[in-house]
Amino acid sequence: MSNDVYIVGIDMIRFGRFDDAKPETLAAQAALMALDDCGKTIHDIQAIYAGTCNGTMMGQRMLHYIGQTGVPVVNVTNACATGATAFREAYIAIKAGIYDTCLAVGSEKMGKGMLVPKNSGGTPIPTEGLTGSGVMPAVFAQMGMEHTRKFGTTFEQFARVSEKNHKHSTLNPKAMYQKETPLEMVMEAEMIAYPLTKLMCSVNVDGSAAAVLMSEKKAREAGLMNRAVRVRGSGLASDPFTERNLVMQDINTVTRLAAKQAYEMAGIGPEDVDLVELHDCFATAEIPHYENLGLCAEGEGGSLLDSGATRLGGKVPVNVSGGLLSKGHPLGATGIANIYEISQHLRQEAGSRQVEGAKVGLTHVVGLGSASAVHLFEKA
Repeated sequence: MSNDVYIVGIDMIRFGRFDDAKPETLAAQAALMALDDCGKTIHDIQAIYAGTCNGTMMGQRMLHYIGQTGVPVVNVTNACATGATAFREAYIAIKAGIYDTCLAVGSEKMGKGMLVPKNSGGTPIPTEGLTGSGVMPAVFAQMGMEHTRKFGTTFEQFARVSEKNHKHSTLNPKAMYQKETPLEMVMEAEMIAYPLTKLMCSVNVDGSAAAVLMSEKKAREAGLMNRAVRVRGSGLASDPFTERNLVMQDINTVTRLAAKQAYEMAGIGPEDVDLVELHDCFATAEIPHYENLGLCAEGEGGSLLDSGATRLGGKVPVNVSGGLLSKGHPLGATGIANIYEISQHLRQEAGSRQVEGAKVGLTHVVGLGSASAVHLFEKA
């Protein structure tokens, strides 16, 4: 029997704002939901990998609410790639034969305004102190303007990303916002950092998501292969050294490195992917990431969007969940929430937003600093 790894249980809470909650209580909710999804309990889990950008020992604090069983807990912080990194660590542990059943969980409490988690006192963690090129809207505005400089991508095309993803969100009951934003509304919204208006920026929300992973042998013994989702490939990368302007972080290269690893591990290519959940933290990021993930040639991201290929019903729907722009972006939870969305489609359980015939899905996150994680999945 192979040493393949499968998702047998996965779920997420509806993203929103929960003033009285803590990261660990949100994590406990998602963990119990994922365990219920496969009919298991915390006593079946051999190791836990927990992700948050908010404080320390979140995994152990979560267990105070759902049962302390003495298992090893590894806590992960990797910026916006935190949840995906926790998932990957659980995957690696099972792949290596150390465990056969692991839990990966990501959770975050976010402040309003800038893209930052709250500290233990409930106040937003300060940014660099001055609004400038180091804060996220400006960084991703630069990413968009560089794409415009090279390939002529327009303000309207970036705005259309937001219009598309907000429309998708109306079909997702777990998205923070489920409201259409027509193109004109997106373009006329308050300007944050050109070409990004307020409706082209991701939603700061609280949220959590969790997944139960098993070895193939254990999943078969447990009779859980019917809804199991196989992890085909996993890539994680950081920035290589390059002679570049350090003000502009290299968001593209780190994604391409992670994608290359995942495709090579899976033995497939971008042409085999049926749907994608990628890191649209700002609308200017989605079009370049079409190219970074190999969904189209360099410079053709705008044309791919205009063709309708990345809309629900298109050739390779992207961010059918509503994406970070509408579903929301609780940093530590995002990576596993993206995996939840792909799993729903591969299981044919996505309801009115179901991508018909979906067999292979891809998830992508990128955290500046830097870390990018790319995963490939298929139905068992």
